[in-house]
Amino acid sequence: MKLSLLGKKIGMTQVYDKTGLALPVTIVQLGDNIVTAKLSKENNGYTAIQVGGFKTIEKKLNKPEMGALKKNSVPAVKPLKEFRVDNPDEFTIGDAIKPESLFKEDMLVDVRGSSIGKGMQGTIKRWNAGRGPMAHGSKFHRSMGSIGAGTTPGRVYRGTHMPGKMGNRNVCQRHLKVVKVDSEKGLLYVKGAVPGVEGGLLVITPSSTKWN
Repeated sequence: MKLSLLGKKIGMTQVYDKTGLALPVTIVQLGDNIVTAKLSKENNGYTAIQVGGFKTIEKKLNKPEMGALKKNSVPAVKPLKEFRVDNPDEFTIGDAIKPESLFKEDMLVDVRGSSIGKGMQGTIKRWNAGRGPMAHGSKFHRSMGSIGAGTTPGRVYRGTHMPGKMGNRNVCQRHLKVVKVDSEKGLLYVKGAVPGVEGGLLVITPSSTKWN
């Protein structure tokens, strides 16, 4: 993953553009995004930097993490994520990555997060399967129905749509437009919805694809 910033989803609202159109936007509270370590090709096999998202207390980190941060004279931050960069020497350990250095208005970004967990769900909600008649005489309403033939093949094919846990997966929402960058408050306004619940962790990356 290339250089990104960490943030938390605050919620959704609407703003008006220059033409007066109401745009649905998600407000993201960007973290401290402090550079905590640099990785070189000689020592690690690839070039990258490690970024800490939000300042926290020491007891919320394990001893190896806290030891590495103290070695580099960096305050307690979490979570810690690595991002590939071509030249890690351009960054200084302990400095924060500023939002305006990475994001600009009207650019496209990819937003990664953990989707909302729906718990155990049936095939109708999970896979948009059809259902039977809801009339009183029907014995088939929302059940799954047949999952395969009998003697041949005599088993259930791998990948068959079945009930199961829904949501709570890593999701990437691509090509969302940046409506506004508020550097003073550390807020990012992104057009549309992003994965996860309010307060959920997000990774925002400039989109590398060229189509809208």
